[in-house]
Amino acid sequence: MRNWPLFDLSITTPRLELRLPTLDELDELADRAAEGVHETGFMPFLFPWTDAEPAERARSTLQYHFRAWGSLAPEKWSIDFVVVYDGQIVGTQGVTATSFAVTREVGTGSWLGQRFQGDGIGTEMRGAVLHLAFAGLGARHATTEAFEDNHASLAVTRKLGYQEDGITVHDRQGRPAVTRRFRLAREDWQESPGFEIHNLPACLPLLGLPG
Repeated sequence: MRNWPLFDLSITTPRLELRLPTLDELDELADRAAEGVHETGFMPFLFPWTDAEPAERARSTLQYHFRAWGSLAPEKWSIDFVVVYDGQIVGTQGVTATSFAVTREVGTGSWLGQRFQGDGIGTEMRGAVLHLAFAGLGARHATTEAFEDNHASLAVTRKLGYQEDGITVHDRQGRPAVTRRFRLAREDWQESPGFEIHNLPACLPLLGLPG
């Protein structure tokens, strides 16, 4: 799309492709949300969007991506990719920043359909946006945060070389819950073979960077 080149941006890895979704792909992502993202009785998200009926989870997934598209600006942006594995949409991986041209810092967030978990996809898709951030955008730091009982997310974070960066106490569904914050510096990032970024240059002005 000439006037919105982010739709041409993608990242490929040995097994995955990350790209902004078409409407049909976004509908498929909504199906993954409706199918389930985590075990009943466990809440891994700061905003408990999965604590809803399947149809509502699907609708809220669509609305979240529509809002992200409409609010993107050089000063504050969120790029939320769908993750394509073996021809299927299996989850979403986001990368966000505020005043990136100054801070050179990004955050990440993601979810993966429950039936696709446990096969290393979560690590590979996070690695893809780290590749975008460090190799493509020149980031100096990447941050992430997860509840201390979200063992799968913490395992991915530690595997990719992040260092602990403090804790925050949140109100999680009426009870206090601790999240652990992590930070990955560019010099600690390990580039993985087979990761490639496609069609980035035209997107840079939308992210506050020179084209």
